[in-house]
Amino acid sequence: MKTGAELANGHSVGAQMHNLVVRLYPTCRSITGDGVRATLNELQQLVPLEVHEVPSGTAAFDWTVPKEWNIRDAYVKDSTGRRVIDFRMSNLHVVGYSVPRRITMTLAELRPHLFSLPDHPDWIPYRTSYYQEDWGFCLSHNQLLSLQDGNYEVCIDSTLAAGSLTYGEAYLPGQRTDEVLISCHVCHPSLCNDNLSGIAVSAYLARHLAALPARRYSYRFLYLPGTIGAITWLSRHEEQLDRIRHGFVLTLVGDAAASTYKQSRRGDAEIDRAFEHVLRHSGKPYAIQKFEPLGYDERQFCSPGINLPVGCLMRSPHGKYPEYHSSADDLQHVRPEFLEDSWQKCVAAVELLEGNRRYRNLNPKCEPQLGRRGLFRAMGGQPEQAAFERSFLWVLNFSDSEHSLLDIAERARLPFSIVRRAADLLLEHGLLEEVRDQPTRSSD
Repeated sequence: MKTGAELANGHSVGAQMHNLVVRLYPTCRSITGDGVRATLNELQQLVPLEVHEVPSGTAAFDWTVPKEWNIRDAYVKDSTGRRVIDFRMSNLHVVGYSVPRRITMTLAELRPHLFSLPDHPDWIPYRTSYYQEDWGFCLSHNQLLSLQDGNYEVCIDSTLAAGSLTYGEAYLPGQRTDEVLISCHVCHPSLCNDNLSGIAVSAYLARHLAALPARRYSYRFLYLPGTIGAITWLSRHEEQLDRIRHGFVLTLVGDAAASTYKQSRRGDAEIDRAFEHVLRHSGKPYAIQKFEPLGYDERQFCSPGINLPVGCLMRSPHGKYPEYHSSADDLQHVRPEFLEDSWQKCVAAVELLEGNRRYRNLNPKCEPQLGRRGLFRAMGGQPEQAAFERSFLWVLNFSDSEHSLLDIAERARLPFSIVRRAADLLLEHGLLEEVRDQPTRSSD
């Protein structure tokens, strides 16, 4: 299997990720239910995913796993029997977690249960009622304005009953038990940037890492329903959290906006520095956002009693683009080239984590003679020759057992990849030795 931008079937990784989004787009997902299971089943074709079921009523810190919700059909019919709102046309038409309902009511009685977007009259909004038993329909504002006075037949063919919360987990063991945690949501219905883009990039990142012949770190990929999923997972794995050395949440990574990285609560964790370095040297616009306890599940991983080094990679920040939580977040809003760009940045960040080591200079008294070792000719006139030659001197000078290669790259203002190649050559020529960090230990 190829591990670059071209995978085994010859299609670009961006095209393959977009095809996955297309396949998952019709499925009605929520924080529980068969839509989540169907999504995880699709992902099992790509990654070694284990599916977990947590029964309704299970305590998870201050929360409780809710009842399971499933829906088969829903509609509003006018007096002629015509479906004026039809779940079969868009699963966004029903407020998520709507309780079962079969009733005939006037438009005035129905109106409090109808939701639209007056500022975007052709779009259907996305609304939920997870933790308060209620019901409702979402429709375009133009649809709403077209409804005439009269009686309407309302049907929501759903169930809300004891069941379970479902999540997926893929574990890729490495040379160390220290882990990199990568998480995304699997709870939104037919929305592409907000949520399917994160699923797709995560799945293909897992596939890329699974194909590597060796991994320094172990990798844990989580596919969770928002909020309650992360809280449930954390409550069930408290004793393992000290293994997590780095982590990030993937969401909103498929649109045309510049990449945005939201820092962990710590702000200066290695993962924060890694993504900022990758984005700075990408040659493309980017933004760095300080942590705030809003957004996606980074706020759970970074809660004060957990405080893991987990950031969040996005393109458009959550809630900051017009199509957010509406039917306009569709297959045209997410494009293969932007998915691939996000994937490449994730690959670069992971490669940085894998390669960020500390070394000791074995010839620390003045500079060793690099010319007679052929090191100043190692790049043979390539455009980055000067930067590469400078990197030898930076690596030798700061390989004092204390500075990592990322420290050196940042101080020298050089791309990490160049500094890493210089270190590899110096190691090969016996001028460095690695200072090995003590890995964490686990009971299993």
